[in-house]
Amino acid sequence: MTEDDEDRADALFHALADRTRRDIMRRVLAGEHSVSVLAAKYDMSFAAVQKHVAVLERAGLLAKRRVGREQLASGDVQAVRSVASMLTELEQVWRGRIARIDELIASDHKED
Repeated sequence: MTEDDEDRADALFHALADRTRRDIMRRVLAGEHSVSVLAAKYDMSFAAVQKHVAVLERAGLLAKRRVGREQLASGDVQAVRSVASMLTELEQVWRGRIARIDELIASDHKED
């Protein structure tokens, strides 16, 4: 991975590290929502929800557009797929290590 890829991974995983932001992502992946409607779903201020949305937007997980006075947020499925791809890559490394441990254990038993 390049340095830019690593920075992108940091931003994506930071954005998804928060429970509220993951919930917002579930909502905006299901359909476009206004930020004010999203804010009404949470027991926090409108400004706090706006900050969560901004973190998700900076990470590229959602996009906002303005329609009149409302800001509408929608999830970026491709960005979520990139997160899944990163996790799959890490899983493959992990599975490779487990396979190597299994090989070492098997060869150790053959020597007995």
